[in-house]
Amino acid sequence: MARINLLPWREQERRRRQRDLVLIAVAALGSVLLIGVLLKVQFDAMTDAQRARNLYLEGQITVLNRRIREINELEKQKADLLARMGVIQELQESRPEIVHLLDRLVDAVPVGVFLTRLQQEGARITIEGRAQSNARVSALMRNIESSAWIGKPELLLIENKDETGTGFSHFRLRFEQQRLQPDAGEDAIALTVGRR
Repeated sequence: MARINLLPWREQERRRRQRDLVLIAVAALGSVLLIGVLLKVQFDAMTDAQRARNLYLEGQITVLNRRIREINELEKQKADLLARMGVIQELQESRPEIVHLLDRLVDAVPVGVFLTRLQQEGARITIEGRAQSNARVSALMRNIESSAWIGKPELLLIENKDETGTGFSHFRLRFEQQRLQPDAGEDAIALTVGRR
């Protein structure tokens, strides 16, 4: 039997395997590093793209916030203008009311009553004056109560003739100016004119 020494061949095969193993390990390590670098580049690109989106969104948010402020300012100006228009409209509507007030007050004052002071606060009117008797003040209150434009008389003060020393009773009276709708006002005017 021939003796073959396989030791050198085995030794070479072992070295070749170790070399292949080292090459495979180096290739695997290189592949892992390459994949890691590619992932880092990809993540950096995604991060940069997200930053660019965020900057764009922040810019758009700033533009929208400015527009919202402008809209709020316009809404405030609109509310101010509507309030002014309401005041102007109310003044336009109330312009004839003072004429009706004075006209109805003249009609309501009976003979023997003299007005010395008239004060208006909103719809409330306070009058002061002199009367020949308390009955004349009562007649004034009844006339105010029956008027369509003024009403709700309230006697605040009355001083008898003897207390004033003038021969006249001094009185203070408060009543309210009534606001009528246009149709109701025309009917009320017709009724008042019919009474005269």
